[in-house]
Amino acid sequence: MARSKATITLSPSRDIPFDRLVLSQSNVRQIKCGLSIAELAEDIARRGLLQSLNVRPVPDADGAETGMFEIPAGGRRYRALELLVKHKRLAKTAPVPCIVQQASADILAEEDSLAENAMREPLHPLDQFRAMLSLVDSGQQVEAIAAHFMTTPAVVRQRLKLAAVSPKLHEIYAEDGMTLDQLMAFTVSDDHERQEQVWELLAHGYNRSAGYIRHKLTENTVRVADKRVRYVTEAAYVAAGGSVVRDLFEPDDGGWLTDVALLDRLVDEKLAKDAERISAEGWKWVATAIDLPWNATSGMRRISGMETPITPEEAARLAALEAQADELSAVWSDAAEIPQEVDASIDAVEAEIGALVDRPTIFDPDDMAWAGAFVSIDADGSLRVERGLVRPEDEAADPSADDAEVLGSSGSGSAAVRSTDLGRGGTERTSLPGGDDPNGDVEEEGGLKPLPDRLVSDLTAWRTLALQDAFAQDPATAFAAVLHAMVLSAFYSFSHESCLQLTLHPVHFSNPPDGLRDSAPARAIAERHADWTGRLPQDDTELWEALLALEADDQASLFAHCASLGLNAQAEIVPKYDNGRISRRSIERRIAHAHVIARAVELDVIAAGWRPTVEGYFRGVTKPRILADVTEARGEQFAGMIDHLKKADMAHEAERLLEETNWLPEPMRTPGEAEPPSHGAANDDGTGALPAGLANDFDGEVEDTCEGHGGADAIAAE
Repeated sequence: MARSKATITLSPSRDIPFDRLVLSQSNVRQIKCGLSIAELAEDIARRGLLQSLNVRPVPDADGAETGMFEIPAGGRRYRALELLVKHKRLAKTAPVPCIVQQASADILAEEDSLAENAMREPLHPLDQFRAMLSLVDSGQQVEAIAAHFMTTPAVVRQRLKLAAVSPKLHEIYAEDGMTLDQLMAFTVSDDHERQEQVWELLAHGYNRSAGYIRHKLTENTVRVADKRVRYVTEAAYVAAGGSVVRDLFEPDDGGWLTDVALLDRLVDEKLAKDAERISAEGWKWVATAIDLPWNATSGMRRISGMETPITPEEAARLAALEAQADELSAVWSDAAEIPQEVDASIDAVEAEIGALVDRPTIFDPDDMAWAGAFVSIDADGSLRVERGLVRPEDEAADPSADDAEVLGSSGSGSAAVRSTDLGRGGTERTSLPGGDDPNGDVEEEGGLKPLPDRLVSDLTAWRTLALQDAFAQDPATAFAAVLHAMVLSAFYSFSHESCLQLTLHPVHFSNPPDGLRDSAPARAIAERHADWTGRLPQDDTELWEALLALEADDQASLFAHCASLGLNAQAEIVPKYDNGRISRRSIERRIAHAHVIARAVELDVIAAGWRPTVEGYFRGVTKPRILADVTEARGEQFAGMIDHLKKADMAHEAERLLEETNWLPEPMRTPGEAEPPSHGAANDDGTGALPAGLANDFDGEVEDTCEGHGGADAIAAE
């Protein structure tokens, strides 16, 4: 008769009182990891012991059972139960579910401990994400789930966001066809169809980085940090029905606005309301623009205003606030941490001081009737208002324009303007001596007549030469006179009070690029100009004495500022037909001298804030030029990664590849300076400096995510 095969007998399970259990020295776990004992105890207290302890009988010297049991596998659970007993939340004799191994078994206790810890398969991250989603769908709150699983609400929201990605992409991730970083990148969009389209796009290219995925999913959106969003506020946009997507895994400056048309409408409406408010001040015209062109004010005259005087009550309040600010600073300046309420008090005091110190400007209503204002959005999202500008076509319409006549110096043109328009304060002008001047010397009864014009001309010609000779021998006065003439040109429109035939011609760029006014150098120049405007006198006739009163360093700084406004290093577009204004040779000579100055001041365009961006550079060049630039800056292998892309995608990838380099296009380089860094210097082995997401693709390999799901999950849960 045939014998049947032996069947496996599983170890029996028993409920053993807790006080009959002891830890075994055979437990192989020596290093702490995962949840702390206290957290595990709280979890056991809430849901009970989900996994039995693995125990063995403790024999006596003769091998008989003593009624005690040792625990080779499950020591952390035992410690958690022990903590509950210590806190009197669990009875000492409470039964504990255990799997009892035979003491005489051939398998060592150490092997039990090793097997239990080593042969467990961690839960796949996708299963964790879906489990979190099912808990929310069942009605549990995010905060409660976070508390139950000893994590933070932010981690729970991350996993819920991952669970909301397209099911098709989930399948690819489950089969290790996508990395966790890539899956996280897809969470910036809730549009499953668009997610799948982008994944299809990646299948035909080398670049599958998470950054590229985020870029493709947000290329038709607007960042919350954009100045238009700051102007209308994100809250107003959301209240109007707009939506915002956020990246829960990477810094995103607040996220992206998805409805660009709605944002533009809100901006237009708010600008119109602000323009209406500014117009109500009494201006003839108010023009609005999101980005004011660089040369918007070119050819316009500025009228001057008066700062609103501070009242005695305001002065007293300002003194009290400054005393309060000094007191707070003395108390808290050395503190390691400032309480929130104190910090709020300091901010409130500083804000009120700023409001009192920043005095509004009052303009003459008669001047405002012929002038206007530009209303635009500043780089930080605040409203930018430039008041007091008179357009050339409005000059003739001004009925007071014939009140005074000013003779301009040679080459600057004579112009009839109001006396109030001569400089910022406006003063009466003294006429030249001569017989034809109605204000000159009148004929006396004794028969004296004014000197003939010709004689006056001859005499003053001789005096001019004498003055020139003396002037040349007094460098300090010569410097002051040149500075005076430059300041008149830079700050006092239509003023010709200087005897020097020297006029500063501020540069007005032809074809200025978009956003030039918001560039870092433009903002620095504007701030410096505004600072000097506040320091100089309103009346240009007081300027000479004011300049002489300045310290030497201040004179030099003002001189350099004025001179800088006339520096032109732009390679202007030479017209096909000579218009008499510029020629190719004159531009070449000007640019050559600009290089000399650039070397003298050690110009660093990169440090000044320029970067090769899509809008500022790559969109205006051809695909071969983009590839040549990337090759020069990073090497041929990087150019080979993007040579198959369409122009728009290639431009965006080139911007990213060159972001951290010091590469400049040829027109922005200074001849004689160090050449742009070669790709060899930045990447000695040809692959070490590959950007994130491209290194694996360049090798033709796909990252293996099957191994180490626990590590990937840890990244998602950070």
